[in-house]
Amino acid sequence: MAPSGRRTSNGRSPLVNQQQQITSFFSKKTSSSSSPSPTAPPLFSTPKLTTKKPSPTTDCSPSSSPFTPSPLETRPKKPLLVIRPSSPSASASPMKSYGPEVVDKRIRVYWPLDQSWYHGCVKHFDEISGKHLVLYDDADEELLNLAEEKIEWPVEEVPVRGRFRRLRRISIVEDDEENDCVEKESGGNDDEESGWNAAEREVVEDVPVGMELEEDYDGVCSGKITSGRSSKRKMGGAAKLGANSSKKIKNVGDTEQIDSKISCHVKGENLIEPAGNNVISEKGIDSCRTSIDVAEERFGAREAGKLWFLGKDRRDANRRRPGHVDYDPKTLYLPPEFLKRLSDGQRQWWDFKSKHMDKVMFFKMGKFYELFEMDAHVGAKELDLQYMKGDQPHCGFPEKNFSMNVEKLARKGYRVLVVEQTETPEQLEMRRREMGSKDKVVKREICAVVTKGTLTEGEMLSANPDAAYLMSLIENFPSSGNQLAQPIFGVCVVDVATSKIMLGQFRDDSDCSILCCLLSELRPVEIVKPAKLLSPETERLLLRHTRNPLINELLPLSEFWDGEKTINEVNCIFQRINNQTCSLSQSGAVSHAIQSSVKDGGECLPDILAELLAAGENGSYALSALGGILFYLKKAFLDESLLRFAKFESLPCSGLGNISQMPYMVLDAAALENLEIFENSRNGDSFGTLYAQMNHCVTAFGKRLLKKWLARPLCHVELIHERQDAVAGLKGVNLPFILEFRKELSRLQDVERLLARIFASSEAIGRNAKKVILYEDAAKKQLQEFISALRGCELIYHACSSLASILENVDSRLLHHLLTPGKGLPDVRSVMKHFKDAFDWVEANNSGRIIPRKGADKEYDDACKNVREVESNLMEHLKEQRRLLGDASVNYVTVGKDAYLLEVPESLCRRTPRDYELQSSKKGFFRYWTPVIKKLLGELSQAESEKESKLKSIFQRLVGRFSAHHNMWRQLVSTAAELDVLISISIACDYYEGQACRPIITGSSSPDAVPCLTAKSLGHPTLRSDSLGKGGFVPNDVTLGGSEHAGFILLTGPNMGGKSTLLRQVCLAVILAQVGADVPAQSFVMSPVDRIFVRMGARDHIMAGQSTFLAELLETASMLSLATRNSIVALDELGRGTSTSDGQAIAESVLDHFAHKVHCRGMFSTHYHRLAIDYERDPKVSLFHMACQVGRGIEGLEDVTFLYRLTPGACPKSYGVNVARLAGLPDAVLQKATLKSRDFEETYGRIKGPKDIFSTHQKEELKNVMKNLSTIVANNSCHQSAVSTLAELQGKARLLLERS
Repeated sequence: MAPSGRRTSNGRSPLVNQQQQITSFFSKKTSSSSSPSPTAPPLFSTPKLTTKKPSPTTDCSPSSSPFTPSPLETRPKKPLLVIRPSSPSASASPMKSYGPEVVDKRIRVYWPLDQSWYHGCVKHFDEISGKHLVLYDDADEELLNLAEEKIEWPVEEVPVRGRFRRLRRISIVEDDEENDCVEKESGGNDDEESGWNAAEREVVEDVPVGMELEEDYDGVCSGKITSGRSSKRKMGGAAKLGANSSKKIKNVGDTEQIDSKISCHVKGENLIEPAGNNVISEKGIDSCRTSIDVAEERFGAREAGKLWFLGKDRRDANRRRPGHVDYDPKTLYLPPEFLKRLSDGQRQWWDFKSKHMDKVMFFKMGKFYELFEMDAHVGAKELDLQYMKGDQPHCGFPEKNFSMNVEKLARKGYRVLVVEQTETPEQLEMRRREMGSKDKVVKREICAVVTKGTLTEGEMLSANPDAAYLMSLIENFPSSGNQLAQPIFGVCVVDVATSKIMLGQFRDDSDCSILCCLLSELRPVEIVKPAKLLSPETERLLLRHTRNPLINELLPLSEFWDGEKTINEVNCIFQRINNQTCSLSQSGAVSHAIQSSVKDGGECLPDILAELLAAGENGSYALSALGGILFYLKKAFLDESLLRFAKFESLPCSGLGNISQMPYMVLDAAALENLEIFENSRNGDSFGTLYAQMNHCVTAFGKRLLKKWLARPLCHVELIHERQDAVAGLKGVNLPFILEFRKELSRLQDVERLLARIFASSEAIGRNAKKVILYEDAAKKQLQEFISALRGCELIYHACSSLASILENVDSRLLHHLLTPGKGLPDVRSVMKHFKDAFDWVEANNSGRIIPRKGADKEYDDACKNVREVESNLMEHLKEQRRLLGDASVNYVTVGKDAYLLEVPESLCRRTPRDYELQSSKKGFFRYWTPVIKKLLGELSQAESEKESKLKSIFQRLVGRFSAHHNMWRQLVSTAAELDVLISISIACDYYEGQACRPIITGSSSPDAVPCLTAKSLGHPTLRSDSLGKGGFVPNDVTLGGSEHAGFILLTGPNMGGKSTLLRQVCLAVILAQVGADVPAQSFVMSPVDRIFVRMGARDHIMAGQSTFLAELLETASMLSLATRNSIVALDELGRGTSTSDGQAIAESVLDHFAHKVHCRGMFSTHYHRLAIDYERDPKVSLFHMACQVGRGIEGLEDVTFLYRLTPGACPKSYGVNVARLAGLPDAVLQKATLKSRDFEETYGRIKGPKDIFSTHQKEELKNVMKNLSTIVANNSCHQSAVSTLAELQGKARLLLERS
């Protein structure tokens, strides 16, 4: 017999592992009998099997495995498997009680089925149960009664690390009486999916929330506590329960089949690395390959035979083959002969999957998300899930690990389809009984589609403050084939995590420079585009300027809507929002704030959409891009929740007109990459970038705003001065207040994203829908997030209010605006007081339940009032019965579930009226219900039900009220972000090396004013001496433009002399100045810059079909067409990708265009020294070089010492052989290169250099003449011999001149 303490309310042991029932969902029964097999082997009843290892000859082949059958195979019947404690006699230690004295001691525990000792440590003693918590060295935990275990106490033990697999201590029993009970409970229903119904019900009833399956999946769910860090499922041992709960386990020998478990990776804990760390050991890779090979061998034959329609005969839902022009790989045609062989449960799974073949499906079954067939391979490979036993690919994980696993797959580029249960087994049974439904499986619905661009929560998302943008793009490109034609783009960019929508339409140039700038700045992680409508050039740009985004193609018009359909859909959504708001406001659930925030009728559209609609053709492509995004988000159940609380912004793609009309400086893709604003050129991370230098923000939303400021520096002089004043006001005497403010903000979560999730949760759709069956306490998690948001907003307001004390010491208009309540700082005190008075935050956070205080919620208060009125009527009725019976001892009692029983002494029973209904009695008393009591009990039950209903819905009503003030909460976060960034900028100047100053930005007094830039002792904002090795960074004076100086510098100098560094530091200083930051210089004066152009470095774009030289000239062409007199141009060694003559000709022509036609400021570094000769007397171009000292090295080689000092004049040569020497080229090569260099210089000088008039031989003769002349002068001789010698030297010199 099974242990007497076993619960039998549902006809089976509650300790049977519920996860094994999941496989019954994918089993097809062939037998209608539900009785156990009469031929069960006799060893099932042998208790000694608890410690006896089964025979190693047990058949473990997948084809005969009873664990996870193919959807097309039958399942054998199995006896019931229950847990029996290990016999005390098996223990090596005497029966002895252990208490808290053994806590923290090392222990060894013997596992009989493994025939092994496992090491661990006693961590805790539970005085109530008398059990100890043992933490094993593989991080698993277990509650044990040490007196009943075979244990040892090692004197000194080194923990053994690694993953262990332990088998359960089990006893197998047969109990005919128990099986009869099971059969009776199940009703003997032999319908195809009756076992699924029972299985699902037991998943609900028997598995505690958070319980994880054991790795040695033996079909038994014990009381072992699993580590919270572990999400792996332990499988192995005994077989799974069949489709009917009365079936029995096949054979205990199957407990040894754990060796056939397939793992696609080594330890999953170490395989999925954090972002930016993708290192996997060779051992891990080899193990992974081996496991994949085993998996292919295990499942390949089955998939080829039973899923033949996935191979060469594959078709889409419309039966089109892959070669068809309209083939849709997202769908799959399922042959009728295959569908006929499926159970109802299998058909439900395939129905979902066949419509979403491009996604990994998380299929909810009870408390677990299951992955079958091709999805199981992804789960094993990417999530390190373990395959179930059997020849069908199948794995899964518990509900509590959903957020972690869905984020992992989305980050890796997968689309995840979430299918949730929307019906319990009880509801299914009721539906079948009341509506006559023949369904045999519970209802399930698609509730979410999660991708890179639609992630809203997760651990990695919390750790990474960078926005993950979803971009939609449509293009109108000329069909004439004109290469210079200008395309029109409509772009919509969405940050789902913060509900931000950026929208715009612009006419781009032939190089699509504005689009490239957007892509480089935003780096979208996901792109939505209309199928086959983008030009090949645009497709190549998407490839070049992004970082492996997920690409989604939608059908034009039907999926990627045009502008007209988009407006209609948006109007419908806002009309529904209006209707919901009106109904809620009539019921008193929503305050006046939300009513006033939503417009009526045709005025539903936000301002930016109304402007685009009014613009007609000039806004239609932007609206179409929004339509593509909305259709995509609609499939992910995010469209309505996003639009309801969306924050619309215009795209930062302004025109190229007058600088006074431009809000931002333009930094194109080349500038962002070459200047390393956000990503360095070494590995693509932020180390050494301008962003890393300036980023001292303590909040995630502050970091995002800083990126925006650096990508879009200000252009208006007044705004720059305002920001400079604010930065200056956050230094000096105000520093203590600043530090305290930063300390407060550092405690915040990412409130901006948190608010977006709360706003979205106010709309009960997707996984938040009420019909979705979730077993984890999702409501408690949402409530805790809500309380965190309330506390975060309260903290921000208090921190800003405290910081306002610095206003007495500063004159900054911006700081006064940001810190004054009612202006930049919204006054949230009254609204915050309402929520603080509504309920106890601490109690609600701990209990996961809101008990509103009186007056906080009218609906709940009314429900409570109704309950009190009914209870009062009951008490009045009691007084009347006391008067009627003449005895004050008559009272109400509650017996079991019967409440308000009128308990009357036996002596008064003859006085009771005839309408008293006797319910029960005890010695000396009778208990009655009167008709009035029965009526009032009905009213009380209804009132209490209404009260409970209002209590359950109060959270949604509170969230609705909170969301009604969404603009105010967003403004509060925006103010905190701006203050955080201003403080970060003020701190950053302390990290400069050398002096720092506040730059002087001069406004243009007239349109003809000459732009200028003057820097004294200009340093580098990101380079420091400690990162340069020997020596320190050399500051330089730079002057560009102005009335007395040339606007362009032609820069020459030796290789490695610092020319590129100088170009970068000037450009970075300009960006810092217009951001509002201090500049690393003694003084810095400049007029505003509208755009910075940078051409630097040699790289090609092979995927775009562009060579190094072509890529260089394409960037140069963009500069020539877009630069204005207010721009700054930095050109580094233009023309080096072709022959010397062509390169020099191109370089000189470009320089001439910028200097004499555009009249902009710029720096042009080159190794074409002929250019220095040509521009020696040009007033528009000044000659400078990076100074160096040249000495004679070993074997006549030149030894160059770099001085890194910007010096007037040109450098005679580039000293490239010196760099070859530093690179370690052989001496013989260097010496030959030196000779060749001289010959080339001589030839080049004879052809192009009129000032280089002597040959090498003539130079030697001239040297001898000068040497002799120097000797005579040194001797100061006036003898006749000296005079004759001078005459001779004069004749030689004249002869040399004549020969030349």
